[in-house]
Amino acid sequence: MKKRSRTHRSPQPLIIVGSVKRHPDGFGFLIPDDSQIVDVYIPRHEMDGIMANDRIEVKAIPEAGGPRLRGQVLKLVERFAKKVSGIYEDIKNNKGIIRDHSFAWGSDLWVKNPNRLKVKNGDWVSVTIESYPDSALGFGGNLSAVIGDPAKPINDSMRVLHSHNIPHEFSQSTLKEVHQFADHVTDHDRKGRHDLTQLSFITIDGKTAKDFDDAIYVESHPQGFKLWVAIADVSHYVKPNTSLDKEAYERGTSTYFPNFVSPMLPQKLSDELCSLKPQVDRLALVAEMELSFQGELIQTNFYEAVINSKARVTYGEAQEVLDGFTPETLRTVVPVIKKARDLAKILMAKRFRQGSLNLELPEIEIEVDNSGQPIDILQSERLFSHKLIEELMLIANVAVAQKFSQNKVPALYRIHDSPDPKAIKTLESYLKLLGSKKKFNTGSALQKQLTQALQDFSGHPQEHILNILTLRSMAQACYSQHNLGHFGLGFSDYVHFTSPIRRFPDLIIHRQLKGLLGIKDYGLRSEEDLSGCGAFLSACEQRSVKAERQIHSIKKARFMAQFIGQSFPGLITSATKFGVFVVLRQFEVDGLIKLENLPGDRYEFDEKNIVLVGKKSGHVLRIGDPITVIVAAANPDEGRIDFIPDKEEFSAHLQQTQTKPLKKRGKTQSHTKHLRSTRFPPSRRKGKAR
Repeated sequence: MKKRSRTHRSPQPLIIVGSVKRHPDGFGFLIPDDSQIVDVYIPRHEMDGIMANDRIEVKAIPEAGGPRLRGQVLKLVERFAKKVSGIYEDIKNNKGIIRDHSFAWGSDLWVKNPNRLKVKNGDWVSVTIESYPDSALGFGGNLSAVIGDPAKPINDSMRVLHSHNIPHEFSQSTLKEVHQFADHVTDHDRKGRHDLTQLSFITIDGKTAKDFDDAIYVESHPQGFKLWVAIADVSHYVKPNTSLDKEAYERGTSTYFPNFVSPMLPQKLSDELCSLKPQVDRLALVAEMELSFQGELIQTNFYEAVINSKARVTYGEAQEVLDGFTPETLRTVVPVIKKARDLAKILMAKRFRQGSLNLELPEIEIEVDNSGQPIDILQSERLFSHKLIEELMLIANVAVAQKFSQNKVPALYRIHDSPDPKAIKTLESYLKLLGSKKKFNTGSALQKQLTQALQDFSGHPQEHILNILTLRSMAQACYSQHNLGHFGLGFSDYVHFTSPIRRFPDLIIHRQLKGLLGIKDYGLRSEEDLSGCGAFLSACEQRSVKAERQIHSIKKARFMAQFIGQSFPGLITSATKFGVFVVLRQFEVDGLIKLENLPGDRYEFDEKNIVLVGKKSGHVLRIGDPITVIVAAANPDEGRIDFIPDKEEFSAHLQQTQTKPLKKRGKTQSHTKHLRSTRFPPSRRKGKAR
């Protein structure tokens, strides 16, 4: 388990509350709510009836002769799982069982089917828990949904949603509330709002987007620019404490899968009434900003408005305009796009000058057919049109955050803490393996130092790997009522304001901003109230991220199944004690070469230098090395791909890199010189606001 910084502990027992992780062997570890307390070991006999991620209270006592705490469970505070999913195994009399293959429950789950749903042996199902493992009735539940055959690609999305307990259907009460909304902006809706329908607002989004959160309009004048960022006024429709509000909060965010979305809001709102579609009036919350030619915010104004987008522009179309190839349908909005470009360039240059981290990670797109079968995996290139919109959304987020900060009004900030110094030291080690001599000073200019290190490898095969390694060294961004700033972006004040259709934190910010502006029916939430929201919505975000990663792994494995036995060039992305991970250049798919499948020698993991070293040959496998692999196996159920080296090519490299025993430096060996001499021959190789 992850070690935490330790505080002074007396021999007296501590009463600690936190979430528990259940090990397959039956024991557990408590992750305390207080991050200053180390994880607590819970013996197997104390884990009876406790399931993974349950919240419990324990009495913790320091173990003799060591730093570890040992816990005795005092009480169950809250169950984590209300529903579970898995493979249905038919028993008899309309009953079945789901085996605890992950060992996260501590018991198999008995399933009843009171509603007589059509289910067969081997179907993936969802079950509502009725009694838990510590109950006299045993661990049991009622069948709530039959997802179907897990081998069929069409069922992948539903299977992943269920496995992560992500709600995907709206209740009848919520749908009834939404049904009562008019299909258009009414005269009553317009009261008290600024009429901006004559301004040439445009939206710039992806080709497949339907939920248009934001629209922009830009003018230039002798002193600089005037920027209007209009954001869908979701708060006008989603009122606190309604069924619609509660279900949106429970989701926390929309979850996006290939050719599938589980929306935070019902479709009538997300794709229609709230979406800033072209040529129709829509309600918006507007940030109107005056900016200098140096990108400085001079004045800001926020208000409710009615807008009418003049064009729905795709990223590709916007880029064509910027490149001088304007589609005939967009000629009337060319000035807006070009002025937006000019302003975005200024804002971007200013942001990087002031220390924003320039981390370029390509977005992966998985194209699937109507059956859910992946047909291609491609690396989506970020055009300047993507960056244009991102910069304008970033400055709007900053402007709103500064409004809260200047008025000392509680807000839900988007924060990103500085990286752990140990993580930065590890990154230095990675860079050293790639031939760099960079040393980082963990001060205020760390972002610039990291950006420079990335730029040193621009255009090299290792560039992509280094971006991934740098991302791994970063802390996790989250939501908090405490304004700690955003390390990655280099902003001291930052909130999420620009995507309320798909993110609940943005909706909270809208309500809080309206409360600050004194708009009728909108009050201010307390800092204490926002604290609970921040923790919950950060967890919802991570749940969605994990689900998206899982569906990508499943689809990648399905896609690679057709290539079993074929070879592909790749790059080593990680070296571990059990093998090396390799990413393919052609498809942006990663897989594992197990240690036992490395031919010609017995390899051992050198933890200090993060490499695998052949015991006899001295041959080194390290991060960033090119390597040709053969697809050995692809398991869609587990989302896993296994590679083996192309033995002929691997053996040729092995013969070329036979070396003398490594020279000793004092009592340790240095691999650096050896690493630089054993490189393989060189080979070719989204988000609006963070």
